[in-house]
Amino acid sequence: MSSSPTAAPRPRTTAPRSPMAVPASFLWTRRVFLTLLTGFVLLPVYVMVSSSLKPLEDVTGKFRWLPTGLTIRPYIDIWSTVPLAKYFVNSLIVAGVATVCSVVIAVFAAYAVSRYEFRGKRVFSVTVLSTQMFPGILFLLPLFLIYVNIGNATGIALFGSRGGLILTYLTFSLPFSIWMLIGYFDSVPRDLDEAALVDGCGPLKALIRVVVPAAVPGIVAVAVYAFMTAWGEVLFASVMTNDTTRTLAVGLQGYSTQNDVYWNQIMAASLVVSVPVVAGFLLLQRYLVAGLTAGAVK
Repeated sequence: MSSSPTAAPRPRTTAPRSPMAVPASFLWTRRVFLTLLTGFVLLPVYVMVSSSLKPLEDVTGKFRWLPTGLTIRPYIDIWSTVPLAKYFVNSLIVAGVATVCSVVIAVFAAYAVSRYEFRGKRVFSVTVLSTQMFPGILFLLPLFLIYVNIGNATGIALFGSRGGLILTYLTFSLPFSIWMLIGYFDSVPRDLDEAALVDGCGPLKALIRVVVPAAVPGIVAVAVYAFMTAWGEVLFASVMTNDTTRTLAVGLQGYSTQNDVYWNQIMAASLVVSVPVVAGFLLLQRYLVAGLTAGAVK
């Protein structure tokens, strides 16, 4: 009697594990927290916008969350109450030149530290980093004395000039820019440099045509940092400038007089001053995030 063939055992299949379900209470807690945080962040912006659209008598009195009358008159008066256009030009020139100089010098310095070995390399790197440990106010009096003595000895007017203010901002933005670009250039493969040298490029040409395009996010992040440092700085701008070279951060004080404070115009001017920074940040946001994170891990 022949036995029937036995069926092959079926392989045991296990159902895929489902990801752990997130409790609904946690989701609602997160939503409530993010909503409250968003409202907390946007509340000052709403106060600025609403106050800038109110007449002065409505701003100086009891604050109303829902304005009764709106006017664009404060945005027109801000240009005549103080010479805001002149302050705007001064800030744009100082911040723009300081940013360009900081980026150019930082690119060459960081590339040299990242790619070449030379005597005192470690000392230079540590010195650049150690400058960030000192508060900025510590350099106020020394820079003031240096500028005055240079002006008395050579006739070069650094105190009260745009050039002196640009040099001042370079002392703050340049060390951080160099240190940040060193880490970013270290993350760029050296094979790119070697391939460019094999193709006939010199070191300078390889830097400009190969390394710099690969390091655009890091360079943009450095440029944004340098520009914001110079654009909104108040302490040195209030000491190192005069009526001709005054910048926006200091010029906003002109809306406060001995008799009254034009709060609606201050809010309107503050929004106008914030437009270049906010617009630039939105346009360069993806480069800024990549530049701040890519150089951290090799």
